[in-house]
Amino acid sequence: MRALLVRPGPRFSVEDVAEGYLSGLRDLGVQTQDFACGEAMEFCEMGLRASGMDETDAGHPAAVMAASLLRAACYDFWPDLVVVVTSFFVPPSTYEILRARGVKVAVICTESPYEDDAQVHLGHHADAIVVNDPTNLERFREVNPNTDYLPHAYRPDVHYPRQRTDRLASDFCFVGTGYPSRVGFFEQVDFMGADVTLAGNWQSIDQDSPLFKYVADDTETGIGNDLAHDYYASTRASANIYRTESQRPELAHGWAMGPREVELAAAGTFFLTEARGENREVLPMVPTFDGPGDFSEKLRWWLDHPTERASVALRARAAVADRTFTANAQKLLTLSGF
Repeated sequence: MRALLVRPGPRFSVEDVAEGYLSGLRDLGVQTQDFACGEAMEFCEMGLRASGMDETDAGHPAAVMAASLLRAACYDFWPDLVVVVTSFFVPPSTYEILRARGVKVAVICTESPYEDDAQVHLGHHADAIVVNDPTNLERFREVNPNTDYLPHAYRPDVHYPRQRTDRLASDFCFVGTGYPSRVGFFEQVDFMGADVTLAGNWQSIDQDSPLFKYVADDTETGIGNDLAHDYYASTRASANIYRTESQRPELAHGWAMGPREVELAAAGTFFLTEARGENREVLPMVPTFDGPGDFSEKLRWWLDHPTERASVALRARAAVADRTFTANAQKLLTLSGF
């Protein structure tokens, strides 16, 4: 069997999901290729600018050109299945062209529930839809009954307890994107002299912010999975804070755990989290917090209790042991009719 996986590219935050599904499909013996659609768009945009054409013209020529490159890649590889990781880089017309030639299309909606308004219509154009939060699952199934929820997952070859890297050592480290809601939250936290690192994309932080001194040097380019987990291995504590930015306020309140929780647990790193339905079911041992003040107090307590931290981390790792991308890939193939 052959599968072509379409992903934005290495500079986008869903790259770990794309790499995970590629790894999972290969574990199952599927012959795979990948196509970085976001990078193709950027390449086309550069060409358009160099030619003097306005890339904002109707139809977004760069997207159209990138879609043509994708179709060419499919013609060259001729897959049985195209897996699209995140739904915002490929026009639905491309799905229809592929399906008309007998290629099945599965779309992984990585931005559920935050961007579901912009994703639900894709059910009309795909053979299978995967959401990573079931909040709006029935809404998706009204468009395409062949829709299912697959939880966030991890790769055992990447997400595991590692040796500490001294240069990355900290008391507290958060790896992720500096959304305004997160910046506002951390600006209210009293870290009480702790050694703090904010890693990932934190370009939105102003130099006058009290957080500016905590931002890691790699913030401008973002970080990959390996470096992220070196940070996790080198800190005493981390945290999960859900974003609140979404198309509509009511879409910001999901049920599912986020990828950070699964990866931190698999890595054996202690962390605190905001409460959600799924993490209370799967990770009841992980402490929760309600607001910056509560977080400040609990972080200090847990930093002072290493034995208790180690116990929580050990139990959390066992609780997510079966949430691998290989298991998800098998469910994706079944959902897609293979």
